[in-house]
This record gives sequence, structure tokens and C-alpha cells, in this order.
Amino acid sequence: MNIEQQIQQLRKALSDHNYNYYVLDSPTISDFEFDIKLKELQDLEAKYPEFFDANSPTQRVGGEITKNFETMPHEHRMYSLDNSYSKEDLKDWETRIKKLIDGHIQYTCELKYDGASISLTYENGSLVRALTRGDGFQGDNVTANIKTIKSIPLKLKGDYPVKFDIRGEIVLPFEGFNKMNEERIEIGEEPYRNPRNTASGSLKLQDSAEVAKRPLDCLLYHLIGPNLGVQTQFESLEKARQWGFKVPNVSKLVDSLEDVFKFINYWDVHRHDLPYETDGVVIKVNNLQQQEELGYTAKSPRWAMAYKFKAEQVSTRLNSISYQVGRTGAITPVANLEPVELAGTTVKRASLHNADQIEKLDIRVGDEVFVEKGGEIIPKIIAVDLSRRRPESKPTIYITHCPECHTELVRQEGEAQHYCPNYNGCKPQIIGRIQHFISRKAMDIEGLGGETVALLVNEGLINNYSDLYELTKEQVIPLERMAEKSADNLIQGIAQSVDIPFERVLYALGIRYVGETVAKKLAKHYKNIEALKIASHEDLVNVDEIGVRIAESVQEFFMSEDNMKIIDRLKHFGVQFEISKEQLAGQTNKLKGKTIVISGVFETVSRDELKKLIEDNGGKVSSSISLKTSFIVAGENMGPSKKLKAEQLNISLINEYEFLQILK
Repeated sequence: MNIEQQIQQLRKALSDHNYNYYVLDSPTISDFEFDIKLKELQDLEAKYPEFFDANSPTQRVGGEITKNFETMPHEHRMYSLDNSYSKEDLKDWETRIKKLIDGHIQYTCELKYDGASISLTYENGSLVRALTRGDGFQGDNVTANIKTIKSIPLKLKGDYPVKFDIRGEIVLPFEGFNKMNEERIEIGEEPYRNPRNTASGSLKLQDSAEVAKRPLDCLLYHLIGPNLGVQTQFESLEKARQWGFKVPNVSKLVDSLEDVFKFINYWDVHRHDLPYETDGVVIKVNNLQQQEELGYTAKSPRWAMAYKFKAEQVSTRLNSISYQVGRTGAITPVANLEPVELAGTTVKRASLHNADQIEKLDIRVGDEVFVEKGGEIIPKIIAVDLSRRRPESKPTIYITHCPECHTELVRQEGEAQHYCPNYNGCKPQIIGRIQHFISRKAMDIEGLGGETVALLVNEGLINNYSDLYELTKEQVIPLERMAEKSADNLIQGIAQSVDIPFERVLYALGIRYVGETVAKKLAKHYKNIEALKIASHEDLVNVDEIGVRIAESVQEFFMSEDNMKIIDRLKHFGVQFEISKEQLAGQTNKLKGKTIVISGVFETVSRDELKKLIEDNGGKVSSSISLKTSFIVAGENMGPSKKLKAEQLNISLINEYEFLQILK
């Protein structure tokens, strides 16, 4: 046997032992024997560097230093799940999906593990990339750190696809977490607060050797990519296990919502027996074709729902109420609490939402209140313990003037919140708008953070986001914590932001109610800022997903003389206010005004490609058939009830080939 074969044989043996120990929990050799084999391989690799392999078992010990984690786009967007908190929510969800798909629906029930989301990319059976969730569109490359987690296969086995992504959760088992804390206490350091935050923080440690010391685990649950060779979610879990992934075996395939409820009831009790943190159950439509039919909303898949177990509650005292001003001028009341432990963290503040919520709860300073940490990151007050209210307590009177600029607040009819109308003179609004402008999903200006924006405004160097483009290095260097290198990065980051595409610039402007999805729709429809500027109210509401409220807000923004001056300045600095030629290529108005439903399985194009073709040619994709439907692009296995509805409404069905002919 030659040296290369010897190295390969050792690598395979060590990988198999890793899999048996960390995935199957069934070791076949002792730790001592494993360490001897690992040392043998390390010595051979050091002696013969020409046989280096980035996915060798020796790489799991770490040692790579990452100073800055590169942000990379997800090839397939990472959506977040819709949450439900009651059985009624799940019944409503089932009612909605039954309107959109035909046939019997089976569900896959899986536990929802509370960790840090991760997306792993494999090519030709080898791990090539690991990205954090980030904002769902892009995440941080943490591959070096992920390779140290022993339950993640570096090389796969079996009939795996050429390329695919697999999503899962990085968790820290209770046993390992408690051991880490015992060691920290022993050396006089503060213990970690909870397993979830510790797992998440571990992924961003700069030294992968430090990550390797932490007993992290990875539980995987979702395959994504073309030609996976599976027809259902449950089958995909089984396939992933066969390829070498650690897939929890508690998942269950069920035939009805009643069976889903049984699964939930069982695990609501038995979750406390598990070695990991869990906070709910994820229910998915099992059939992948039905998943495709259901598609996605702007944020979540329609085919999945997370049921959250009842949140932990604690009681504490409300010491005071303060008021925050947001970038849109919205006032948010905040409860300042006597610090209390809740779900592994110390809670000092909780949102009170608005004046109506305060009145509804009749919440008063000095009250003993019940605090809950449910689906939201920020805890909320759910009730007042009236039995412990002091006799001298007085009802809370909501503020009438802005806590920052003292302008009288306004509350429009139908609005829950009060607003400060001092758009150009209220400092938190000015700072908030600029912070939104520079944020990752907007202009993504590297080297410029929220604290620096506040400093720049407070020092009088900027008063709106167009002022950023006139900043000089000499102006920013005197700022607190600003060195020459960071000043260079800031100025360079601002200069580079002029290449950000129009749809993100539109989102960055901070028009009320215009989020990422709405900005994309408006940019695609109007192509440039000039056309959007003069759009009538009637024209705006006819754009897909644009309602009356959004239309009014857009018009109001462009009616402001100050906003027009800022946009003119941004144009002068080279900021993109029209869709690029590359984006316009292939776009037509051939399907303008047409609402099209896609149903069934297709041969020559995927469902996503069909949707893109419809939108690129001015059409609107709808998930349900109605009188507004222009025609249906029908593939194989189109549901019988959809066919019947199309016949009843006299809507024509065309196949994919006929549709492609229309576009020619």
C-alpha cells in the first residue's frame, strides 16, 4: 500500500468512527484508539503535504483564524417560519392551504430546536460552505468553525446529489453547556446565560480551535436544490440520514391534524427529557409537489407552520415607563422592570406597544406584572397582578409631547400609535432614518455603524443621508474610537454604496410601509424614480401587493420638497435611481395586466422559472383561481378541483409549451 492509499484509508476509518460516535451514538473503538489513529494521520499529512485535503478528519481540531467573516449570498433564500400559539391557529392554517391544493394532505411533524440556524452546501459529496442565516438573503461564511463540529459530515456516503444545500440548527446540549459553565465558575468567570446564545456566539469566534473545544452539535432537517431524488419531506429526512447527516429520529409522518395535535401534546410534556432546548413543533406539508403549489409569502413558506409551546412567564415590578422615538416618528412606550430571570436571560425592559395596550391592561408604575417571552425576541407584559396593587397607585397618563423634541404628538384615525410630526427636526428620527439607510438590507455601507451615525449627527456633520456623500476623512478622524484605518474604510464604504441597485436604494429611503418586498415590486413596475414620483394613487394601488395605505405614504413622501432635494443630491453623487440595463434585459410588457395561476408539474421549466418569466414580462402570479385569473399554465397532476373551478369560471388552461410560445 502506498502513502496516498494509507492516508485515504486512515481518513475513511476516522470518518466512520466519527459518524458512529457523534451521529449514531454507538462507538466502535475507544477514545484512546481513535486518538492514536488521528495522530498517525496528522503525522503523515505533515510529512506529505501534497496529499492535503480540506475535509480531512484532522481539520476538525481547528486552528484557522478568521478576523472578518465574509458575507455571502444564499443561493436559495432562507425563509423564516410563521408561528402559531394555539390549535385554532393550526386549524386556520389547514383551511387556508386546503383552498390552494387538491388531494389528501399528509404532514411531517418535527421538533423545533432552539439553536443557531445554519445552511451547509455540499458539492460532489464534500462540504464546501457553511453560512449563517443572516437576513435570509445573505449570511456570514463560518465554514472553518463549522468543520470542527464532529456530527457534521465533511464527506458524504451513498447516492447523494451532485450539489445541494441542507439546513439545520447548531445546538449546545445541556450536558455540555453545564460542563462549560462549571469550568468557567471554577476559574472565577461569569457563567454563560443559555445554550442558544452560547451556540450562536460560538459560530463567530475568530479562532476555530476555540470552537473545536465546545461540545456543539448539529441537527439537520431540510434539503434544498434540484434533482434531490425525493418526493416528500419525510423521505428527504431518511435520505439525509443515509448520506451521513444527524437527523433527529423523533420526526413523524401523520395523516391528519388530529394526529398533529397528539404529537404536540406528547412532546409538550416529554421535551424536558431531551438533551437539547426545544421550543415547539414544526408541521410541514409532506408532499413536495404540494409544497411547490403552495409556494411562499414575502417572508415564509405557506406549506409549513411552527407551533410554539407555551412561553415561560415570570412576575416582577414595573419601576417606570419611558418612551422611545422611532425613525418614522412612531412612539413606543417601554416598561422598565425590576431585573428578573426569564428563559435563560435577565429581563430589564419590555415593550408596552401603544397607549391602547396600556389602557387595556390598566398598567401603572409600581404594579407587579406578569412578563412573557413568547415568539418575540423582546419580552412583553401580558397582565397585571391586581391583588398586589398599592392603594395609592394612579392610572398611567400617556405622554402628549415628544420626549425628545417636545413637539405635540399626533394620532391619526385608525392608527394604534402616536407620532411625532417633527420629521426634519427630531433627532432620533433623523438618526433612525440614516441608520436605516446604511443598514445591511439597504445601502450596506461597510465601516459605518449605528453608533457612528449618532455621533455624526450629534457633532453636526450630517443632518440627512445625502450628507454622508460629502463627508471627508478629515471630518471623521476626530470622532470617538475613529482611527485612520477605520476612517478610510468609512469613506470608502460610502463611495462604494453608489453601486447598490435601485430596489435597495428605494427601500433605503425609508418611505413608511415600503419594506424590502414592496420596494422590489415598485422598482420592477416603475423602473426608475422619475416614473414612481409622478405615479397617481390609482396607478399605485393597481401594482401587485400595493394597498391604499402604501400608495398614500409613497405619494406623501414625494410631495415633500425636502425629500425631493435629498433625492436630487443623491442622484448628483451617483446613487442608482433606475433599474440597470442588465436587469431590464429580457423584460417586456407582453403579460401586462394579466393574472396567471401556475398549477401542476412541468417538464422543461421549473415552477420558479415560470414565475420569473411571468413577472419579467409584466404579469402577476396568483396562487388561487378567481374571476381575475387571465389563464392557467397547467402541468401534469393538476388538481381536479382546480380544473373544475377553471371550467366553472370559463378560464382557459394552456401548457408550458403554449405559454413559452406566447412569450416568443
